[in-house]
This record gives sequence, C-alpha cells and structure tokens, in this order.
Amino acid sequence: MFNNLTEFSSFETRAITPENPTGEKGKAAMTASNLGKSRKGRASITLPQNEEVTIAEIKGAGVIKHLWFTIRDHTEMGSFIMRNTILRIYWDNETVPAVNCPLGDFFCNGFGERYNVNSCPIVVAPSGGMNSYFEMPFKKAAKITITNLFKQDIRSFFYTINYELHEEADVKNKLYFHAYWNRERETKIKQDYSLLPQINDYGYYIGTFIALTALERYWWGEGEFKFYLDNDQEFPTVTSTGMEDYFGGAWAFHQNNQDGTTSMATFCTPYLGFPYHSNIDHSREHFSTGKPNSPHAFGNDGLPQNALYRWHLVDPIEFKQNIHVTLQQIGNDDIGLFERSDDLSSVAYWYGSKAAGIKTDLPTLTNLRPR
Repeated sequence: MFNNLTEFSSFETRAITPENPTGEKGKAAMTASNLGKSRKGRASITLPQNEEVTIAEIKGAGVIKHLWFTIRDHTEMGSFIMRNTILRIYWDNETVPAVNCPLGDFFCNGFGERYNVNSCPIVVAPSGGMNSYFEMPFKKAAKITITNLFKQDIRSFFYTINYELHEEADVKNKLYFHAYWNRERETKIKQDYSLLPQINDYGYYIGTFIALTALERYWWGEGEFKFYLDNDQEFPTVTSTGMEDYFGGAWAFHQNNQDGTTSMATFCTPYLGFPYHSNIDHSREHFSTGKPNSPHAFGNDGLPQNALYRWHLVDPIEFKQNIHVTLQQIGNDDIGLFERSDDLSSVAYWYGSKAAGIKTDLPTLTNLRPR
C-alpha cells in the first residue's frame, strides 16, 4: 500500500462534505456560523423521511478512497436507525446500484447496534465513526445516496467522501466495487442460505459480513461456507470446515472465565473478526418516549446476536464466469450435529467488471427490523 507513495503519480485529491457538496477545488470550509465567516457552518445534513438523498455526485473518472459517516442511533421514535437507512452507490450512470445495503451492516454494525470494529478496510471508532477504506474506481461517474426509511426525519447525518480524479486511461482496466445485503428472518431447515445469488461476471470475491440472531439453543456455527465458481453444479470448489473456522476462530470462540464458566471471546484483527456478541437488548438505553410509563422492554430479554467479518484482501476468491456463495445452518448440541434455523443477514463484497449491481426491491421495514 505504501509503496505507491514513493513514486509520484498525477491525480487530483478531492473531498465531499456538507460544506462542500460538489467537492469543488477551493470551495471547502466556506459556510459561516455564529462564530463568523468560514467557521464550521454546515457540518451535517437532515435526511427527510422516505427520501433518497444524493450526498455525492461525481463526474469523470476517479477512485473513492475513503468514506466516513456518522448518524444518530437512538431517537424518541425508537432505535434501529442504522438498519433503516440504506446506502446505495451507483457507478457510471447505471440505474441499478452496485452497493445496496443498510448503512450499519455495510460497516459491519449489524442489528441496528453500534459497536467498535477494527479491521483493515472497515473501522467503526468510538462513538460511531464509520469508516471504509475499500478502493472504489469509476470510469465516467459516481453517485452515493442515503435513503431514510425510519419513522421520522433524521437530523445530524455527518459525512466525508475522500476521492481522487484520474485520467480515464488510469482506471479503464479497473473492476467495480459491489456490496449486496440479504436476510432471511428464519432460514429454512436443510436449505443453504444464499449470501450471493449467482452473478455472471469475472472478478474477485473479497469479503463477508454476517449478523446472526440465534433462534435455537446451543452452538450455531457448524455450517460450511460454499463458493460455487465458474459453473460448479452440485458441489462447490471452495468451502470451509465450519462457520467459526471461516472467520478465523475455533471451538466456538470459547474462553474460560475465572469463576469456572465459559463464554464467547470477541476479537478484531485486520482481516477477520468476531466484534460483537450479546443477548442483552440495548435498544432502550438512553431512550425515552416522553411518556410517564417506563419502556416495555428489559435489557436481559434479548436473543443472542453474533456479528462476524472476513476480508479476502490477501486471499481473494477469483471467478472467471460466475460465482454463487451459500452458507449451511448447522448446530452442535454437544451430543451431535443438528439442522437448525436462525435469523441470518449478510453482506457480500466483491469486485466485478460490470458497473450495475444486483437488482432487488427496496427492503420492507418488516424485513429490516432486527429481532
């Protein structure tokens, strides 16, 4: 990564923010506040309810290098804001977005929850600074939008989009970045969950995020990931020995506690991690409807939630014609394996030659709502 800095390459550095929404040269930090001219007059915007708001529209060829977003995660109308705001990214004037994903899930914050993530391409820093370092080339244009499906307007959405403008020849052979979100509120017994439906293209599969809410007892992570490559039929070419193995762990992420009990150990590394495990409902923390009665929720009645990521940045999975990615739902009750059903959502990340993504309908609020 750093060797690119020792040889000068001509491009133009730009940044889009609420104060400079076009990224124009010499037009940043111009807005006034009560402190005076050019004193942080517009650091955020409001996202109107049920509107797709364009936060960046770039003409020409270039590469998005860094995204930084932050947003309120609790209001008097409830939680789950990060699950009810949808991030879309369109390349080269396509009408089908290449990225179509709840905002939180794109940044590995599942369940509408906020927690820290410390990895190479995705970092969520205290208290909710969401960062992406995925390189995102484009050849003609790029557009980024946020759609607010929450119950009210969302105030205080902050963002910075750092990008480079290049000559078209610099990016003509580059692949397009994609991210696809899927969810099954109850996976079907003996039917593999689809992380990525078959796409006909060539490129590299580069990452997986899983947000799994356990709906049954005992260990949930025995299922294998299956990568069907280039016309694989009944059986895939690449697989894993189990879910926790794919995410770099082992033996159900167990840790032994001083009191003699065992529990799960969360962790973050540059390329894989298990950043979040909880069976506590945090959705009513710092929450008030303004009514005299207390909230109808209790912190200890949450279902077990588990978030995991794996980046194939140093071990990309190549496909030349097509790819299809699935995951089994298999558990272990300490006596043997068993087929199980859980609430599973996921984000699949890849680079491909096509600018358009997978055409899907807008998620309903029912399907977005975490358990």
